[in-house]
Amino acid sequence: MQNIISLNQSKVIVSKHVVANVYQDIDNKQFALHAAIAFNKGDVIADFSAATTQSYASYLTVQVDTDKHITLKPAFLQYINHSCEPTVFFDTALMQLTALTDIKPGQEFTFFYPSTEWDMAQPFVCNCGSKNCLQLINGAKHLDKKTLQKYQLTQFINQQLQLKKQEA
Repeated sequence: MQNIISLNQSKVIVSKHVVANVYQDIDNKQFALHAAIAFNKGDVIADFSAATTQSYASYLTVQVDTDKHITLKPAFLQYINHSCEPTVFFDTALMQLTALTDIKPGQEFTFFYPSTEWDMAQPFVCNCGSKNCLQLINGAKHLDKKTLQKYQLTQFINQQLQLKKQEA
């Protein structure tokens, strides 16, 4: 039995977890992770670790160092989509997912992909719908300092920005 969760009945719950539920859109087949409970800004939503580590990026990895990309454990965290107005942050130093905003039950978790990705393996045109949407998402390397100052960034991305500044 599938659980329909939205008013327009276009999404089904694929899996339930203590802090979040994975939804799938019936029409476009896309997955998304939504809060199962409320979180306040700054709350630790989940601890995570590396299920696997590899030297190359993929659409399922989070970058933690120059040639170090991890798949996430717990695996349901892989369903956190991009937004130019993110609700969560992957702190790869503490290995914690934290709330950037107050999050209500049912609200989608989203993160800013360039907050962890220097030069993305699969750039894409963003359709997050934010009034501040950046349009092309291809990694922090390709964004200006003014844009990046609006976001919380991982230690790795901040280190890369310092190196880029020194090379300029």
